[in-house]
Amino acid sequence: MKKSLLVLLSVASFSCSVKKVSDTPKSEVPKIEEVIFKPSFTAVEIDTLLSEKLSIRAICIDSNKVWYAANNGNYGYLNLNGGKNFVGNIVKDTLKLEFRSIAQTKDNIFILSIGNPGLLYRISKDEKEAQLVYQEKGEKVFYDAINFFNDKDGIAVGDPTEDCFSLITTNDGGQTWKKKSCKNVPKVADGEAFFAASNTNINIKGDKIWIASGGKKSNIFYSGDKGKSWHVITTPIIQGSEMTGMFSADFYNEKIGFATGGDYEKPNQNFGNKIITVDGGKTWNLVGENEGYGYGSCVQFVPGSNGNELLTVGASGVFYSYDQGKKWKKIADYKDLFTIRFIDSKTAIAAGNKKILKIRFK
Repeated sequence: MKKSLLVLLSVASFSCSVKKVSDTPKSEVPKIEEVIFKPSFTAVEIDTLLSEKLSIRAICIDSNKVWYAANNGNYGYLNLNGGKNFVGNIVKDTLKLEFRSIAQTKDNIFILSIGNPGLLYRISKDEKEAQLVYQEKGEKVFYDAINFFNDKDGIAVGDPTEDCFSLITTNDGGQTWKKKSCKNVPKVADGEAFFAASNTNINIKGDKIWIASGGKKSNIFYSGDKGKSWHVITTPIIQGSEMTGMFSADFYNEKIGFATGGDYEKPNQNFGNKIITVDGGKTWNLVGENEGYGYGSCVQFVPGSNGNELLTVGASGVFYSYDQGKKWKKIADYKDLFTIRFIDSKTAIAAGNKKILKIRFK
């Protein structure tokens, strides 16, 4: 099934400018530079790549393939070049497995289930093997996101089972995983956990990692050494109840980052739900107050946009910003998308309830 939708945008209504004082000696007259923000496209075309009875919250781009992890033990990939697609299914006893996390190395895909027991599978990209590489049982077990630093070192985060968040790591390409002791992981506040909304709680740039929590407390856990040491950074995003806080974060580079979420139980509330950092996550500020969307499930920077352009999906639809989140424009009315990833600056893949879409910017 394939469906196309063309959305025209007005460049004139989207452009704006701000004044910036450049660094100059105090004895000189400051030079005023004009920074112009404007959209990099004027139209959006959306095609349906998959229409099935699946709930998909985790996708990753592997060259010309889009791998996905879904509910009822399902996973697979779509071939973007018109080649064959692949559908896999994992059965474990009588469990109804729901995979909300996915990551990859050069040769393998990793999918991680939520709930008790937590099950992590390694899927060979040649489709020949699906191996259980980690499992954890316990009433409080709930893993939310997974990511890799490189082809050897990986990390996954989950809700606390003790007084710290759950953290499992690998150093051998995902063959074996170990859970970190609370002696080496920051403690969490009462009611603080993570959301398995779009597999974007974990952001990695080089050896640096930022993990976004949510709930009654919503903090950034930062490490500059692959998780050996940690710093806890407070944020101004709305928090205080079980379903508030950060649901998603993305870093354009080691300095510019953006996080979103809000109040899941008040999906149209569009304040307190967008925050930005320009100093590597040391400080965060609210942005786009009473602008654009409400609850956001996933946010991603547009590649090659100098950290200016953003795309979000969530309960209000698909929204785009050209000025680091100050102003927003709805570009599509899909309200049941959970996650997005960019292939390049002109193409993104979005997934959610019963669908995977390709979004092209022209």
